[in-house]
Amino acid sequence: MLWSAARAQSTELCQPGPYKVTFSGFTVTRVQSARCRSSGLDTLWCPAGLTFVFQTMTWKFGWNSSLPVYYIRDENQQVLLYASAHTAVIYSVSKNDQHHLQGHPNVISCLCVSEDRRWIATADQGPNCLIIIWDSFTGIPVHTIFDSCPKDHGIRAIAMTHDAKYLATISDAEIQRVCIWRWTLAAETPACSLDLPEEYGFQNYLTFNPTNNKELVSNSKTQVIYYLWHEETDTLIHSAPLLTEKTFNKLVGKFSQSVFHLNSTQMLSATMEGKLVVWDVCRPPPAASASLGLPYIKPCKLVHVQKEGITVLTTVDSYIVTGDVKGNIKFYDHTLSLVSWQSHVQLSAIRSLSFSKTPATPATEKSNYPTNCMLKSGLFVIRNFIIGTSDATVYHLKADETRLEKLFTEPKGAICAIACHPYQPLLAIGSFCGMIKVWDYEKKIYLFSRVFEKGLGVQSLTYNPEGAVLGAGFTEGTVYILDAMSLQNETPQPFKYSRTCVTHISFSHDSKYMATADTNFTVAIYMRKVKDGHRVWEYLARLRSHRKSIRSLLFGVHLDTNEPRLLSLGRDLLLIEYNLVKSYRDHLEVLDIHKTDQENYPTCMIWYPPLTKERFLLICTSGYKVKLFNATTKMCRKTLLGPVFGSPLEQIQLIPVRRAIELQKRHLVFINRDKVGLQILPVDGNPHKTFAIVCHPSGVAGLALSYDGRHAFTAGGWDRSVAQWEINLRALEAAVSLGGEDLTPFYSLVAGGREGKFYRDLEDYFYYSQLRSQSIDTMETRKVSEHIRLSEVPFVMRAVGFYPSEEKIEDIFNEIKFSEYVDSGRMIDKINLPNFLKIYLNHRPPFGNTMDAVRRSFDILGHTNSEGQKVIRKEDFLRLLLTKGEHMTEQEMSDCFAALLGLQPEGWNSEPAASGGSEIRFEEELPDEITAEIFATEILGFTVSPNFRPDLPTAGEAAGHV
Repeated sequence: MLWSAARAQSTELCQPGPYKVTFSGFTVTRVQSARCRSSGLDTLWCPAGLTFVFQTMTWKFGWNSSLPVYYIRDENQQVLLYASAHTAVIYSVSKNDQHHLQGHPNVISCLCVSEDRRWIATADQGPNCLIIIWDSFTGIPVHTIFDSCPKDHGIRAIAMTHDAKYLATISDAEIQRVCIWRWTLAAETPACSLDLPEEYGFQNYLTFNPTNNKELVSNSKTQVIYYLWHEETDTLIHSAPLLTEKTFNKLVGKFSQSVFHLNSTQMLSATMEGKLVVWDVCRPPPAASASLGLPYIKPCKLVHVQKEGITVLTTVDSYIVTGDVKGNIKFYDHTLSLVSWQSHVQLSAIRSLSFSKTPATPATEKSNYPTNCMLKSGLFVIRNFIIGTSDATVYHLKADETRLEKLFTEPKGAICAIACHPYQPLLAIGSFCGMIKVWDYEKKIYLFSRVFEKGLGVQSLTYNPEGAVLGAGFTEGTVYILDAMSLQNETPQPFKYSRTCVTHISFSHDSKYMATADTNFTVAIYMRKVKDGHRVWEYLARLRSHRKSIRSLLFGVHLDTNEPRLLSLGRDLLLIEYNLVKSYRDHLEVLDIHKTDQENYPTCMIWYPPLTKERFLLICTSGYKVKLFNATTKMCRKTLLGPVFGSPLEQIQLIPVRRAIELQKRHLVFINRDKVGLQILPVDGNPHKTFAIVCHPSGVAGLALSYDGRHAFTAGGWDRSVAQWEINLRALEAAVSLGGEDLTPFYSLVAGGREGKFYRDLEDYFYYSQLRSQSIDTMETRKVSEHIRLSEVPFVMRAVGFYPSEEKIEDIFNEIKFSEYVDSGRMIDKINLPNFLKIYLNHRPPFGNTMDAVRRSFDILGHTNSEGQKVIRKEDFLRLLLTKGEHMTEQEMSDCFAALLGLQPEGWNSEPAASGGSEIRFEEELPDEITAEIFATEILGFTVSPNFRPDLPTAGEAAGHV
């Protein structure tokens, strides 16, 4: 931008703000922001109640095992509640059915339920964080609390009173805030709040006294805090005595959870040393005067109840219950005497215990309750309960039968690898914990899985086109080829030719080749051969072909020979094609190398469907552009505005078609940093053809499509979840039609639309350019037409504030010249205003010229002066313009500065050949040190605002600068 701006004459720019589109006539409004679309809504409503649902989440695979799982109902069916990314899931085990509680913009950080399981409260962490209270019977949100904590830190812990009237939260900030909310009164502000000192540690657990909804307890690893809410004055007092090893002359350990004792006069805090700290709650008599002091707690005794660290502490009926790191669950009476011990070898550390709200069935002769551990032996009668463990497994224990039933096991590590079978409804999910799990995504049934040895994390998965094998790449560089139906090895030993993470796996259309890419910028090829009547896979060659990360690895087909071709795309801006025919053992031949862009790195690529006679390769860039390259020559044929939803596209896939009639109407599914979306083809820059919704707020790691094109799947990385989306293309087509036809959608991308000042000025520039090309001083009759010459396009672009580089100008020329070549065989040397508008909108930067871009250039090219500013010395600045990048000639530089600094000699005009011969001393007008701000405001003449949106010059001002 630094160099192209210096080439342009003095002109100011008006760029449109966020794209806002209103579908009139149907009372459907859609807002699409060029900066960010943060809404998680996936529905557009119209007055009649009809809903346009483009993508509906139908299933959630995986759950956040660091949060509790709750037992919601247990009468005739087992119904659970758990969190999965930014969605709370109500799951019926018996019906194998999910209901999704959607509304959070960030990953859910904590949740709780009321004692009667009617009300659910969820909270999240991050920008625009929310607290939402739901009705578990209907799944409808009944109250939402906005602005629940300052600076969008979010909520760390949440609790609800026994009678469900009040809610308490602890924020996730450095200075944590405890708040109590009267949510049943629809209050938007807390009834009271308290900021906690940093020395109390990070409080991560909170609960109410079940017998007194004005008392609470929370704890960090080092500090336990007791709270009392004075409702009359809406104040929250607290007591937090410091507990050290000297208190009991014994090691206490780190606190895990705290509860109020069954007798309500004491509290209990569990530690990771297997101990319970007993606290006395000292409350002054109700009628006592203030002189007697405020309630407080003091440590009473330390009870070493077991060897294993206690991870869960709760109460149920007349028992105090603990869960520990060894998977043991123990029940104590009010004296802390052991009553019962549930020990199961297969359990890992207990993360949560949730008991049924239905009381235990009284013991009968047919009951199978276990006996207790007391001296006076008897049956141990307890409610059924749900167990959540650290390895992401959920169990159901039916106490009457002493039967432990595993309900489901999900990956406990990040999920980055997902793949769909090419002709069956199978979904393979790979996790960093080494698990590959295969589901029938239509019936929502888990089929089979394999857990690899420790240290092998699954990074990439791909089925071959035949659906017979599954390629798996691992985080430490190993590559497995597995049988698709059993996950057993297809090769005697895995391939270990890489020492870094294998990020991409791809198969050729005939399954003859498999290619992998790793984080060491290396491409490796494996080949299938037939030996002794059996198909075997062998390593062929590898090459470190890129200098930066490989973004895509793509097989194609040579149209003349039907042989496979392989291309890789790197962040180093290079598109590399390999010669598979001439490659041999330990030698991977490169066919050709092409640069895809000057500054914006490519993010992904696919083969563009045959919607035209010319075959294209579609490449997305970090500049929110979609570029079409000729599949044979690699010439950039078109540059188009891609989906703009807050971040560049990361992956794209073409939706498969089920019928031949659908071949001329194709669609793409894409993901960016946190959204999944749809794009209608052909790509032309129309913003109405795209739609996106938030799918994983913490980041999307993978994308897969079902073989029939009906479902999309997104992997959430460290949120440990996979979302299944049902695709409704008819709804998208219907909504797009409301955006208008021809140029109507494009007018909305410029300030003021078709009747605005920008478009009127553009018309003036367009016709002035015709006059300029016919010579300003001529007295001949003017010939005004609807077109301008190709050579005039860059000047009009610069007049409206877009400063393309020479390479971009060449791409624009090629795009116009060859636009009709395939169909008619002739090249175009002129362009009309509607087509110019499309070219301009598709090629310009999506956010205009920003001050950040200028500063980045100065950070790289400049040095820090004595005042701590990044500057470029005048002599270095001029030298860079003459020698680096698309360098200028001295005459070009002199002409530019003459226009920018107003140094044109008398009689100077804007004719192409009129500026030569004059000697202009512009160096004297430049400061010795040039900062980014001086360059933008004093040299280029931009008006800098906080968001740096320079204003558009008037037609008269711009006429002298074209």
